[in-house]
Parts: sequence; structure tokens; C-alpha cells
Amino acid sequence: MKKLLKLTLALLSVFTAFTSCNNSEKKSGALAGNVAEKVYVAPGQHDEFYAFISGGFSGQLSVYGLPSGRLFKVIPVFSQDPEKAYGYNEETKPMLNTSHGFVPWDDAHHPDISQTAGVIDGRWVFINGNNTPRIAKIDLSTFETTEIIEIPNSAGNHSSSFVTENTEYVVAGTRFSVPIPQKDMPIKDYKGNFKGSLSFISVDKEHGNMDIKFQIIMPGFDYDLSHPGRGKSHGWFFFTTYNTEEASTLLEVNASQNDKDFIAAVNWKKIEEYVNNGGGTMMPANYAHNVYDETTHTATSTMKKEVRIVNPLDVPGAVYLLPTPKSPHGCDVDPTGEYIVGNGKLSANLTVHSFTKMLKAIENKKFAGDAYGIPILNFEDVLAGSVVQPGLGPLHTEFDGKGNAYTTFFISSEVVKWKLGTWEVLDRQPCYYSVGHLMIPGGNSAKPFGKYVVAMNKITKDRYLPTGPEVTQSAQLYDISGDKMELLLDFPTIGEPHYAAGCPADLIKPRSKKIFNLKDNKHPYAAKSEAETKVVRNGNIVHVNMTMIRSHFSPDNIEGIKVGDKVYFHVTNLEQDYDVPHGISMIGANTSELLIMPGQTETFLWEPKQVGVWPFYCTDFCSALHQEMQGYVRVSASNASTPLKWSLGEDIE
Repeated sequence: MKKLLKLTLALLSVFTAFTSCNNSEKKSGALAGNVAEKVYVAPGQHDEFYAFISGGFSGQLSVYGLPSGRLFKVIPVFSQDPEKAYGYNEETKPMLNTSHGFVPWDDAHHPDISQTAGVIDGRWVFINGNNTPRIAKIDLSTFETTEIIEIPNSAGNHSSSFVTENTEYVVAGTRFSVPIPQKDMPIKDYKGNFKGSLSFISVDKEHGNMDIKFQIIMPGFDYDLSHPGRGKSHGWFFFTTYNTEEASTLLEVNASQNDKDFIAAVNWKKIEEYVNNGGGTMMPANYAHNVYDETTHTATSTMKKEVRIVNPLDVPGAVYLLPTPKSPHGCDVDPTGEYIVGNGKLSANLTVHSFTKMLKAIENKKFAGDAYGIPILNFEDVLAGSVVQPGLGPLHTEFDGKGNAYTTFFISSEVVKWKLGTWEVLDRQPCYYSVGHLMIPGGNSAKPFGKYVVAMNKITKDRYLPTGPEVTQSAQLYDISGDKMELLLDFPTIGEPHYAAGCPADLIKPRSKKIFNLKDNKHPYAAKSEAETKVVRNGNIVHVNMTMIRSHFSPDNIEGIKVGDKVYFHVTNLEQDYDVPHGISMIGANTSELLIMPGQTETFLWEPKQVGVWPFYCTDFCSALHQEMQGYVRVSASNASTPLKWSLGEDIE
């Protein structure tokens, strides 16, 4: 009887606990199970959004799916990538040329997607190299970097690479002011002698080709971030500044003396008209313009020797300064183009400027003075309103298209939702930890897709398994479709993410290139069939025109190579359907593998140092007979008389 009573009590306890759990789930609404459903993408199904997240010090751009948080691809941009041979193969090495020589790294911060009529069009992504000032363009039909332009007269290319609402221009604003032109001078003479530059890079409407149209030479402040006007403010661009004190040392103290710094409002339409009528001055410069040709599969690097500069004082009405609480970081414009949010990192309040009030103040010439001849507007005359004490350490703001704004607060580690126009705080959610940028897909456009916000955090500490002295960087996904934000997901990221750009997958998926016709391959060493393969010697230079197809190389045996030769392997992938790449690696090659896409030709250099018979093989799994996809190169002594021979499917006589 006692055993039966104990069993009954045990069953009752289990039932009570189970019922309690069910009741708790009903009461609490979205517990882990329901949240998981919101980010779950079933096998074979696609994510709703693409997110292009900067890699920061990795120099690359990563592609994630939302809401799953899955990493799909790392697009090499400013840094060498051994997985894809970018910056290693002979075809892409020129992409990393600069006026400082071959620079195979940069600090990639702010991606932005091309727009038409203020709406994201999904054609290209632009991203900045912060260290050696550069702007890159990625073609979203192939997800490959196709152009990089170096920015002269610049240092710390930070307030970049944001686009105007019809992608007329992508901007590149200097972070550090420097002597323009560069010269040897005492650093203590910074004030009044160093200058900043704001570069406007034109973008060809059809092909996206970039060219520096003009540079505005500005006072020697630090130019931090920027965003374009849109709608009513289209034709203007806005840049935050700090260090208006023009200090050159101990900036954490000396650049925080002034009560207010500025947002620089630039009427680029007015300057464009001035330049089109012959205005500005051509200045000697030295900068690289690197372009990847998608028919030859080869990049070329051209050193350009001049750039057009504009003194804003020569274009009255083109540039004004809006006082903004000290040390502003983010500079964000709402979808209507009316509100310009300046986030003063050291301010207790969020300051929002009015474009309409700005125009009225300019019309009435209500100025508080000038900085090096550039008019300063009165703070009160351009103020739309303030969000009072919303958090600590405001950085960046994005918009959901429903009249709401979302701002990150670095010190209090949170995202705060507030209402445009009334300036009231509506909601707040913690981030883990020290959030920097945030992104709403389309948040930097006239038409945001206000379903999710992605917060990019600088610190993660206890969110993931420990991985040594540095824990992975982290992004967090919030659902913002309702009145209250809801944390859905943490996911690790590549490098230190700064900004991100996002858009619906349906904008890009239909344009993704699927067939790569061999007839379109214009590479000078392409072998478009096995009949065209050959090995040619010219002195100690040897060119191998090779093909690859599931599951062999042609040729797969080569003899007559000598120690001291320079052997260029030009390898063509004869596959034409997307997602059938092949790889090749050669023992002793002082480079990475080649990962060759369908229909493409790539080249690597091999300089044999030892006699022997050395293998090469396919590095990318391609078929059931992938392991059998291999070959040999016989290397003889430098003075040997071994004849040059090659074959496929037969022994070399």
C-alpha cells in the first residue's frame, strides 16, 4: 500500500510540474520554443533577407541570412583570401594595389546597397577601406568585388561609403585631417594647416563604374559618419564632425573641450553644378583605380595623377555647419529626409535637426558665426526636438518606416525605440554587450523593411563557449514588427562587425547569375576545350594552358620543367553551371590554392626549387571521383635536356 501511495504521489508530482510548465508557457507568450520558430528556416527553405555585415579588421564582407543568422559567404574585398585565391592569383593581385604599393589588408566598416529613387535596388554593395582609404564595389549578380578606387587627400576613410538616393554618388569622408597636399611639417602646427576632404565618387548608372568627381576641402576636423538626404533633402549630404578643437594629442581630453561640434550639411547638387560648369581646381594626386573585368577574369590597376578639388568658399550656399552636442558619432537621416539625428556620444539627450528649419535659417541668414568661412547656423534654429535622457552613449540610429527610430547606446548596452516627432521613448531592450551599429533592412533608405533589427555588439563575454583570449564578435536579432522589441537570436560574426546593409532576398535572388558560358571567357590564356591545352616555354618562363572538368585535369602529366623555371598555370574550369567550382593546388607553390568558378580562368605562379616528381590535385570536392582528380609535374635539373612534354590518358614517351 505504501509503495502504491508513493507511486501515486510521484505521478501527481510529475503531472503538476508538466501542467505548471504548460500554464507558464501560456502565460508568458513567447518563450524559447516560440522564439525558435521565428528564426527557424526549414531545410530547403530560403531566408527572407540578405544581411551584408562588414568584417572590420578582417577587411572582408560577410553574407548572412535573416532570420536564421546563417553565414553563407565571406566576400573577399580588401584582404587576401586563400579560400578563393583573391589577392593570391595573378588575376586579382592588381585589386589590392595602392599608391603605397601592394596592400593586402584593410579595415572594412560601412557597407551600403545601391538605390533607385531612394529604394534599395540590390545591384551593388559599396564598402569602405578605412586604413588605406579606398572604396570597393561588389556586384550582387556574382557576389564578387569588381572595383576598388583609392581616395587621395584622405586618411581614415570612415564616413563612407554611403550612397545618394539614385546612386549618383558614393561618398568617402576622411576621419583624420592631414596636410593637403601631404608635406613634411611639425605635428604641433596641426591647427589651421591640416585639412579634411569629402570625396564624391560618381557611379555609372548602367555598369556601376566609379570615378572621383570632386573633393571638397574642409576645415581640419575629424569627419566621423555620414548619410544622404532623401526625399525633400535629396541633393544634400550630412557628415558628423568631432575634434573641432583641432587637437593633435590626447584627443580623449583635448577633443572634448567644446560644448558642441558640428554636422556638416553639404549641398552636393550645387557643387555638382559648379563643377559641371568648369569650377574647381585640378590638383596633382597619385591614387590607384583597380577594375576587375568579368570577361577576361582579370583585374587591371591604373595609377591616376590628378583629382578635382573644390574650396567650399568658392560655392556660396554649398556648405553649412549645424551645431551638435559634443563628439557626435552617428549621423542618420529618416526615410522622409526631414530629420537628421546627431548622436553626441557625451550628451545625455539625442539631438534631432530639422531640414525644413535648416533651409529657413539659411534663407533668413541666421548665423552664429563661421568656421574658416563656413557659416554656422544657430542650434535652436535648426533643432527639431530632443529625446530626453534615453540612455548612455548614443551611437547610431535606424528607422522602421513606421515613424519610429531605433538608437544604440554603447555604455548602457541597449537598443532604444523612440517616436519621430514626439521624441518619446517607446521601448528598450538590452544588448549583450556594448552595442555599436545596428541595421534594419533598408533602414538607410526611403523604404525600410521594418521587420527586424540587427544589433552588432563589441563584447560577448558569456554568450558563447570561450575560445581563448578573444571571444567571437556577436550580432543579435530583434523582432520589431510589434509594439515591443523581442530578442530572437544571437549569432557569431566574422571579424569586428561595424555597419551592415540588408534587403529582401527577392531583390537579389532573381538576378544571381546561374550560367557562365565558356564563349564569354575572354581571358588571354583560356583553354575552352581539352584540345586547346598546351605547355609553352619561352626561356625560363613556362605557360601551362590547362583545363579542369569532373574529374580530371588536362594535361595531367607534364615533363620538361626545370629548377629555376617560372611556371604559370592558367587553369580554365570547363563547367558552366553555377556551384560547380574546382580547385587546384601545387606542392611547393608560394601562394594559395586556386578556386576557379565555372567558365572562368585563373592563374598561379609556381617556381620549383627541387628536382623530382611533384603532384597537384583538386582542392574543392567536385564529384565521387574527386580524389582521383590529380596529376604530376616532373622537374629536372636546370641544365637537364629533358624535353617539354605533356599528356592526358597516356604515358609520356
